[in-house]
Amino acid sequence: MIKARKIELLAPAKNLECGIEAINHGADAVYIGAPKFSARSAAGSTIDDIATLTQYAHQFGARVYVALNTILKDEELPDAQKLIWDLYNAKADALIIQDMGILMLDLPPIALHASTQCDNRTADKVKFLEEAGFSQVVLARELSLTEIKKISSETTIPLEAFVHGALCVSYSGQCYLSEALSKRSANRGACAQFCRLPYDLLDAEGEMIQQKKYLLSMKDYNLSDQLEDLLDAGISSLKIEGRLKDVTYVKNTVAYYRQQLDKIIGQRPEYVRSSVGESTHLFEPNPEKSFNRGFTKYFLNGRISDIWSLNSPKSVGEPIGKVRDVFDRFFTLSATKRLNNGDGLCFLDEHKELQGIRINRVDGEKIFPAENNVRLRKGISIYRNYDHEFEKLLSKKSAERKIEASIVLSEKPDGFLLKIEDEEGITASIDIPYPLEPAQKEQSDNIKANLSKTGNTIFRITDVDLQFSANWFIPVSVLSDWRRQITDKLLATRISTHHISEVHLRSTFHPYPVAQVTYLGNVMNRKSKLFYEQHQSQVKEYAFEKHPQTSVPLMFTRHCIKHSLGWCPKEKGARSPYQEPYQLRYNDTILRLEFDCQNCQMKVFEA
Repeated sequence: MIKARKIELLAPAKNLECGIEAINHGADAVYIGAPKFSARSAAGSTIDDIATLTQYAHQFGARVYVALNTILKDEELPDAQKLIWDLYNAKADALIIQDMGILMLDLPPIALHASTQCDNRTADKVKFLEEAGFSQVVLARELSLTEIKKISSETTIPLEAFVHGALCVSYSGQCYLSEALSKRSANRGACAQFCRLPYDLLDAEGEMIQQKKYLLSMKDYNLSDQLEDLLDAGISSLKIEGRLKDVTYVKNTVAYYRQQLDKIIGQRPEYVRSSVGESTHLFEPNPEKSFNRGFTKYFLNGRISDIWSLNSPKSVGEPIGKVRDVFDRFFTLSATKRLNNGDGLCFLDEHKELQGIRINRVDGEKIFPAENNVRLRKGISIYRNYDHEFEKLLSKKSAERKIEASIVLSEKPDGFLLKIEDEEGITASIDIPYPLEPAQKEQSDNIKANLSKTGNTIFRITDVDLQFSANWFIPVSVLSDWRRQITDKLLATRISTHHISEVHLRSTFHPYPVAQVTYLGNVMNRKSKLFYEQHQSQVKEYAFEKHPQTSVPLMFTRHCIKHSLGWCPKEKGARSPYQEPYQLRYNDTILRLEFDCQNCQMKVFEA
C-alpha cells in the first residue's frame, strides 16, 4: 500500500496577527520574517512574536518557517548565527535561507529550506541542495508542469511551489536592477521595484514603440484551479505569496485555497493534510476581492503572451460590468454584482491609464461617485478593487478552527476519571477524588451538555460517554472546572508533543552543478565562498552587491517583451518591424534589452 503524501498549504505572515489568522483560516504552515536578514526587510518579526506564533500553530500540528533569506556580509555572520539559535529555541520548525555561508556556521539541529532566491529551476540544482542537507526546496515561479515533473522524478526532497500572489519578473535571486540603480539590493531585502515603473519602449533608432507602459510588471499568480495538477507533478507545499500584505488578504486567500485543496484531498486518498483542525469560514472567500493586478498562470502550461499588467501595477480587483449611461451626477452600470456605499471602483481611461472612483452613494441603479469630473464613457469596463462590505466583514472574526475530540467520564471507588481523546489519538486524563452522591433527578443529559461546552477552546466535543453505575450528582460549577482542566491538559499535551524535525547538518563535498561561480552565485562572504570551494567549484566573482560590475545583465527573465508584442521569431515565426536593440526609458534611467531566443530568455542591461 502506498503511503499517503502530506500536503501543506503555506501562508504568508507580515506579523503575528497575520500568522494567527492564517492558521485560523486553514493554513498548514506559515512563513514569517526573522527580525533581521529577511528578503522582505519591512516585514520582520520579533523573537517573542515568533515564539508566540509557533505555540499557536503547534496546537494544530501546523508549522512555522522563518525567512532568513538574504545574502550576508562577513560581519553579519555572528549575528545571524545567534539569531538562528534564538529561532531554534523559539521552536521554529525550519529556516528559509539563500546564503550558503549559513551552512558553514555552528547551527542548531534545525531544518533548512532553500529559498526561491537560490534560483531553483533545474533537477541538478535541487539534487545538489538535497544532498547538501536541505529539507525542502522552493522552486522558481517560472517553471512549467513538465519541468516540475522532471525535477520531482529525479529527486526525493519535498518540493514547494508558489500558487498565488505577486510575481517577480526576474528569476528570483538573479535580479540586480535595484542594487545597480539605487543601491537597494533585492538579495538583501530592499528591492525598490523598478519593474513596477512605467517605461517607454524605444528601438535602436529612437522610434517610440510603447509609451509609458508597465512593460516589466507582471499580473498576479493564481493557480487555484490547477492545484491537483501541481500535486500530481510532485509538489507537496503550496505557497501563497504576500509577506507585505495585510490581514484581510491573508484571511481571504488562505480560506479560498483551503477550500479548494480540501475538495481535492477529499477525493484523492493518496494525499492527506499535514495539520489538523477544521476551519469554519464565516464569509465566502473570493481572491478577486483582494489585491490583484489581474491573474495569470504565468508559464505553468507553457509560454503565453498575456502575462503582464501592461497598463498599471495597481490592484484591478474584480470585474463588475460596463457603463450603461453617464449623467451629470451619477452613472449606471450593466452589472450583476451588488455595489455598496464606500466601494472603490477603477477603469482604464482613453489613455489606457487606470483611474479610480469611490462610491459615495448607491440609489437603485444610480451610482453617485464621491469625485467630480470622473472621465467615464459609455461602454467601458468597470472593476471593483475595494469592496467595503467585504472588508468590513473580514475586519471582524471571520473563521474558527476546531479539533474534534471525545470525552469519557467514568466512576471510581473514590471519585471519577475524566479522559479526553482528540482526532489524532492524543489523550489526556485527570484522576478526580470526589464523593459519589446520588442525584434526585436524571443528570446524564446535563453532564453531557456541560462537558461539551468548549466554545472558547480549539476543541469541538463530538461525543461524551458516561460510564456510571448510578445517577451521580455533580454540580455545574464542578463540571465546568473539570472541563477546563482536561481541555487545558490536552492542549498542553498537543503543543509539547508537536514534532519538530531535528536535522543535524554534516559536511558534504559533492560537486556543485556549476564549476565556476560568477556574480550570479551571490557569494557575499568568506563562509559562502568556502562552501562552494568545498563543493569543488571555483568562485571567480563575488556578489554584485560586494563587487559591482558594469556591462553585465542586471535581470534575467523568462518574460519576453517581443513575445508579448507578437514578434517571437522562435514560436511564431514573426519578425519585429523595429530595429534592435530595444531600450526601456524611465526619466533618466535607460535600460538595454537583449533577447536570448535559444534559451527563451530576455536580459536587461544598464545602457
